[in-house]
Amino acid sequence: MLCADAAIDYVLGHPASHELTGNPAMTQPIARRFPMPAVEALPEDIRTRLLAVQEKSGFIPNVFLTLAYRPDEFRAFFAYHDALMERDSGLTKAEREMIVVATSSANQCHYCVIAHGAILRIRAKNPQIADQIAVNYRKADITPRQRAMLDFAMKVSKEAHLVSEADFADIASHGFSDDDIWDIAAISAFFALSNRMANVTSMRPNDEFYMMGRQPK
Repeated sequence: MLCADAAIDYVLGHPASHELTGNPAMTQPIARRFPMPAVEALPEDIRTRLLAVQEKSGFIPNVFLTLAYRPDEFRAFFAYHDALMERDSGLTKAEREMIVVATSSANQCHYCVIAHGAILRIRAKNPQIADQIAVNYRKADITPRQRAMLDFAMKVSKEAHLVSEADFADIASHGFSDDDIWDIAAISAFFALSNRMANVTSMRPNDEFYMMGRQPK
């Protein structure tokens, strides 16, 4: 899911088009299965975060509005997201988004593939990479190191009970540290949760995501 304020900076800084009052107008439902709370009724810290996101990107990603249904979980979700996706480590921010797109595709999460595909295109400065990874990362234009990263991420996402010492040895041979390997595993596991909640809520990607990063600035 597109989540952190810092990530929004990469989703092209469109000027804010309206004040955050009431519920944003939508031509399609944000999520079909749970009601979106009225924005003005949200706790102040969450309302402030939504406004900051809107000011940076010109729209509010639907994940914010959907998860605001449960404010305590909203706070915990985004705190963990930011800790994983914004920390300094041996993984670039683009590589972290590669993990999200590849595993979200395997988990058939429409929202996460579209939203994080947009971030990946922007962070990698490559309009093709997100589509390649979403369809079949094994044939994408990535390095052998990134392929090994995604192989490990996919195993964590789909068959974590089968992860073995051989898997650790293999990924370490590509230059990943123990902290890097933790990051790969944690991002895969966190977005497995995100993928499932997005599917259960029937969360719809914002229309704005689809064309982001596809044309050179």
